[in-house]
Amino acid sequence: MSDFNDFNNQQVAKLPKHLRQFIVEQHYEKYTPIDQAVWRYVMRQNYSYLKHVAYYPYIKGLQRAGLSIEYIPDLQTMNDNLGKIGWGAVTVDGFIPPAAFMEYQAHRVLVIAADIRQINHIEYTPAPDIIHESAGHAPIIADTDYNNYLSYFGSIGAKAMFSSKDFELYEAIRKLSILKEAVNGDEEEIAKAEKTLRNIADNMGEPSEMALLGRLHWWTVEYGLIGTLEDPKIYGAGLLSSIGESATCMNPDIKKIWYNLDTINYQYDITKQQPQLFVTPTFQNLIDVLEAFANTMAFRRGGSESILKAIECKNPSTAVYSSGLQVTGIFTDLGMDKDDELTFLKTTGPSALAFNGEQLDGHGKNYHADGFSSPVGKLKGFKKLLEEFDNQDLIDAGIGIAELATLNFESGITVVGKVKEIVSKADKVILIAFEDCTVTEENGNILFKPEWGVYDMAVGDKIISVFNGAADKDAYEEIVFVSKEQTHKVIYDEPTQKLHSLYQQVRSFREGVADLTELKRIFATLKTNYRADWLCALEILEIVYHKQLDADFEKELRVYLEMKANSEADYTKLINDGLHVIANPVTQLINEED
Repeated sequence: MSDFNDFNNQQVAKLPKHLRQFIVEQHYEKYTPIDQAVWRYVMRQNYSYLKHVAYYPYIKGLQRAGLSIEYIPDLQTMNDNLGKIGWGAVTVDGFIPPAAFMEYQAHRVLVIAADIRQINHIEYTPAPDIIHESAGHAPIIADTDYNNYLSYFGSIGAKAMFSSKDFELYEAIRKLSILKEAVNGDEEEIAKAEKTLRNIADNMGEPSEMALLGRLHWWTVEYGLIGTLEDPKIYGAGLLSSIGESATCMNPDIKKIWYNLDTINYQYDITKQQPQLFVTPTFQNLIDVLEAFANTMAFRRGGSESILKAIECKNPSTAVYSSGLQVTGIFTDLGMDKDDELTFLKTTGPSALAFNGEQLDGHGKNYHADGFSSPVGKLKGFKKLLEEFDNQDLIDAGIGIAELATLNFESGITVVGKVKEIVSKADKVILIAFEDCTVTEENGNILFKPEWGVYDMAVGDKIISVFNGAADKDAYEEIVFVSKEQTHKVIYDEPTQKLHSLYQQVRSFREGVADLTELKRIFATLKTNYRADWLCALEILEIVYHKQLDADFEKELRVYLEMKANSEADYTKLINDGLHVIANPVTQLINEED
């Protein structure tokens, strides 16, 4: 993306190449007058209700993030405001892979879906949308303890090992959310996608690190409560952006449980309301629980169990030797001794070597196009570790440039070849390259033959860490799996375009001088041509009531809406909630909060 727009925001400017590929333009002009009305309705509902139950002073939080109740946020304004608290924001197309999402969080950048929910999903949408991402996540970002938790979660989540099943699940969730949010979605196709998702979800096997972290993320960042079990407050974005669930979640029949490490045992379903919620006494407790979980992860544990996780992942991951050498590739095999200690590892296909996150010269994935394999462990007969050898130690062990060397490992692996190069970094030997080299196991099994070319042998007593993705992502050109399934772009027919212009006129009258005759004409058109619409009529009532334009017309509007609320169950709550906010205007409440 040569014309990359960083919005003059430091956090966005620092995003690496492999994350920039997910960014799409916001195209603010594509939001329709109905989209703007949907935003305004949800935000007014949120504020009207959330002032009692949200943890953070909602309006102050919105203002600090550059959001208003009246208009869908513009990315530049958000970045100008978030920049002041060391964060940024970008827009993406729907769900992005969890690892990429986590990395954005680690870089202190909010990922916002550019689309907004349709009016028929105004209370809740399973698809990510700008209401959820900005009105849910952004207002609480101003809290320092919370935003530290978010970025720390991101840095740990970015290292979490996947299972191959996680990729299938991500694709199935993305597909279903797109179908559900599409205009005139095909019911048969939706049912098929739901069935596929259920099948994958029911057959996930042992949950991966990313799946377990996903649960911690869900029960905190998305659905978290803070305070006491008796009187918790909402801080989770899923609750803050769902006008349905933010109200029902406080019902006593929704169980409230203290948040601790045991929470990883609770699965969640994105298509249903949550049967229980977790309460943390403080944001610091979130960091403590995360830290306890991180101590169980492959990136901190290393060893054979972590390489096994990498093999199951079937995607590029990185193993770190105790010398600091990092091996990136798709792991396919390992050797273990009788105590389950690692003796050998192998990748297949494009692999790369790095140190401290930087690729070693000449050791990119083109050079190691067919994979990489190397022993792990101690040399027989030496107290000192090979990685700790100084020049004299190397000479004493017969390891000199252009000399024939024999290396016998305690595991029984033997390496015999002519030393071509010795690579050291930070006073440690990390790699020895051999020509005319043969590598054999104790049982005579040959691991490398001279005719295969140069043998690059990694040096290190142990594998101390294994994590998801490449060590040097940009050098490895990590094109993170970008889904081919795109969100559906809407083409509006003529009647819908006319309805948009009616909404636009109503907004102009609200913000300027109202023309009663025109408002009556618009209402007549709605009654005749747009019987399914309820929000535009509600907005007309709001103007007529607050500007005291015409008592009879106001009554006619009320009767029309109340009858609709009584006869059409889908609209009952929406219209009644709308009438409540008209009677208890949000502007008054904002002043009370200030």
